[in-house]
Amino acid sequence: MENLIYKKQSSYEKAPEKTEAAFDFAKGYMAFLDNAKTEREAVDAAIALAKAKGYNEYKIGDKISVGDKIYLNNRAKSVYFVKVGSEDIANGIRIMAAHIDSPRIDLKQVPLYEADGMAFLKTHYYGGIRKYQWTATPLALHGVVVKADGSVANICIGEDDSDPIFYINDLLPHLAANQSKEPLATAIKGETLNILCGSAPLADEESDGIKKNVIKLLNEKYGINESDFISAELSLVPAAKARDIGLDRALIGSYGHDDRVCSYPALMALLDTTDDTHTIMCVLADKEEIGSIGVTGMQCEIFTDLMEEIALNLGANPRVVRGNSTCLSADVTAGYDPNFAEVYEKRNSAIIGSGVSISKYTGSRGKSGTSDAGAEFVGQIRNMLDAAGVVWQSAELGKVDEGGGGTVAAYIANRNIDTLDIGVPVISMHAPYEVVSKVDVYAAYEAFAAFCK
Repeated sequence: MENLIYKKQSSYEKAPEKTEAAFDFAKGYMAFLDNAKTEREAVDAAIALAKAKGYNEYKIGDKISVGDKIYLNNRAKSVYFVKVGSEDIANGIRIMAAHIDSPRIDLKQVPLYEADGMAFLKTHYYGGIRKYQWTATPLALHGVVVKADGSVANICIGEDDSDPIFYINDLLPHLAANQSKEPLATAIKGETLNILCGSAPLADEESDGIKKNVIKLLNEKYGINESDFISAELSLVPAAKARDIGLDRALIGSYGHDDRVCSYPALMALLDTTDDTHTIMCVLADKEEIGSIGVTGMQCEIFTDLMEEIALNLGANPRVVRGNSTCLSADVTAGYDPNFAEVYEKRNSAIIGSGVSISKYTGSRGKSGTSDAGAEFVGQIRNMLDAAGVVWQSAELGKVDEGGGGTVAAYIANRNIDTLDIGVPVISMHAPYEVVSKVDVYAAYEAFAAFCK
């Protein structure tokens, strides 16, 4: 009778022999997290890993042949990796699509000002953050500045122990009686997320001495002036490193699990595969947190262009190739948290430590914004996972009317490609410091590895 019942089991119960491998795999993932806090850094780190496995740069229009291992670097903020197999390309491409942008705080284009003994940088937050979580926490500045002469300064301040860090002021509890009565969503306003960046004035300056000192220091190190902020992409991210959580070291705390916790296993599965038959693609996309729009987002036509280039170079009809392709949309889901049980429906929530999660649909409330994968494709993936011995579970993101969320799945499915969401459950998703289970990360890697075979 037990065989007729669906029951989630933790990886420690179902596959205890995998625990050591999971903990070992986590070491590489944690190093990736620390080196890839922005999408630009993630692209650089991913390309370095791919080059070590023999991948070569490709540009639209280049010749593509069977056996090629290539990557397309799209404006340094998204990247496509392809391993071309010997099978007739008309049978389709196996696609794993994740994203490498994460919620953060960006600088405005004219950010620097001085007020009452302090210099600040004005910001515009990126993605779905809870603003109160970003105050009174150590922050690092990452990004690029394109100067007036066209040269580029790469910025990373706050990651080395010898670096200064940055900070968003919070209100002391002694004076916060009125603020404390406000809802969490409005107690901290977006325009108050100002970055404290200096307090010492430049000598002999009658006005804005602190601001001028900040610019002077930036100019001395990076050769930039205030107008160069206009052509800059600078972001504040948590300065903390990835760390083990808990006495058993079974969990990983870090900024940016969403969605690097799926990006890294998907990429490693492609790089590790010995399969030469199937054509496999791993997409690391930008802009998912704000709708997947723009020239580096998943909605950009470069994805279709690349698929068409592959098809045409190998003598197939691009529409046939798309129709026969399949995709795992690799994105996180909410891990069930007993501290906030009221917003979850436990039967259909992902349990930490119980493996990678598949989600037939995402979206919000009435399935708004989801592609809702067909039962046939869900069954195909389910059978694949079982045959490979992958620890997996089914999940959706919270109670029906509590909210929800989206992924890149719909934008791929819209191109006539069967697509299913799959990913790692996360605790405290979108917080400056998120939590995942090492065994779930490894289960994701095993799932993607099975898909590559």
